[in-house]
Amino acid sequence: MIARIAMLTCLLLPALPVLADEAPSLDIVWPPAGAEIPLGDDPEGRIGVVVTSNFRLMPAGSCGEDARCGHVHMRIDPEGDSCNIPGKTYNSMNSDFGGPLIVARFGHCSEPKGAHVIGILLADDFHQPILVDGQPVTALVPVTTR
Repeated sequence: MIARIAMLTCLLLPALPVLADEAPSLDIVWPPAGAEIPLGDDPEGRIGVVVTSNFRLMPAGSCGEDARCGHVHMRIDPEGDSCNIPGKTYNSMNSDFGGPLIVARFGHCSEPKGAHVIGILLADDFHQPILVDGQPVTALVPVTTR
């Protein structure tokens, strides 16, 4: 399922030019707000989350001099830490491969099935949050997993 979403993402989200003075943006394309999502049948209960940004999304440490490049960190239920990977401050990031697909690992949640919020944070090449008017660039979407 994740591979299918990744393939569709590449086809549906064309590369858009980024204007240097355009404020950084980040949106969750899939799942839509309020979606009811079946969890993957693997131990981590993985689902794919697709984002769009006017930043070039690459693995951390690979942006070079490109100031409009970064990656995303994801937290499920970002108001707490009940869904984080043990020993980490996040649930997932796309840093291993870059791009618009992030793997949400609901199996790390104390209650994998039920109402959750998927939170995504845009980070620079060194894992620091990208800020606009002093606030981190984020996207949130409520979902229900089953």
